[in-house]
Amino acid sequence: MTAVLVLLAIVAIVAFWGVGVYNRIIALRNYFENAFSQIDVQLKRRYDLIPNLVETAKAYMAHERETLEAVIAARNHAVDANKKAAAGPADAVAFKNMVIADNALDATLGKFFALSEAYPDLKANHTMMQLSEELSSTENRIAFARQGYNDSVMSYNVAIQQFPGSLIANSFGFRRAELLESTESPEERKAIKVTF
Repeated sequence: MTAVLVLLAIVAIVAFWGVGVYNRIIALRNYFENAFSQIDVQLKRRYDLIPNLVETAKAYMAHERETLEAVIAARNHAVDANKKAAAGPADAVAFKNMVIADNALDATLGKFFALSEAYPDLKANHTMMQLSEELSSTENRIAFARQGYNDSVMSYNVAIQQFPGSLIANSFGFRRAELLESTESPEERKAIKVTF
């Protein structure tokens, strides 16, 4: 009888342990999905600002129609990629496509702002200055949200890869989440050499 009670106690301890590990992994997954939602909110704010920015610039940059259209096209592509990634933050392909589309939007916006420097009246426009400031503020929020996301993903990935959590994670099909990383090539990451 004592052996049966000891065996039942061991089974109960293992079951409680398994439930605890499972619940911890679920909580960590929810944390990284919530962190992705924070990025999503800031990206949507960014996407909403861009058409207003382009509309303000149209009056001043009439001959730069190609650049303005490129900004809107990049924005629309980024919105679509973001929707697909938001539907499943653990989907590595959708997530990577979102990062690529977002980087393309960054590059296009960089060209837009570089070109806008040639239009002093545009730079002095109150609406343009306000939108630029809001966009800059949003970019900072996105950067902080991305950092929080990567921290949450790291905690989740560690939990599902370390023993004994890996036993539960593998049994229930938990997959590794992707970190937000730059898609720059090694050449683009090199420091710029300045010579005089």
